[in-house]
Amino acid sequence: MITGIKQKATVGKNGKIELPITELPEGTIVEVIVLSSPLLSKKKVLTARELLDSSVIGLWEERDDITDSLVYARQLREQSQRRDYHSPR
Repeated sequence: MITGIKQKATVGKNGKIELPITELPEGTIVEVIVLSSPLLSKKKVLTARELLDSSVIGLWEERDDITDSLVYARQLREQSQRRDYHSPR
């Protein structure tokens, strides 16, 4: 039987990748496939000033269909967490 375990990790010094997997007993032979995403590794972190100056703040201000932005944001988060792994994004 094949078991799949999905984990995210960061490449460390000298290309070392550590995966703390407690589900498998010591000595288990595994095959590792590494998928790299350049979009994730190049994600820019905004400062507070950059965020305030961006178009993100006030994005929903002119929307008539959103009466409570906190409720709407919560609904979006819940929907995204329920999506099947293979669902289109």
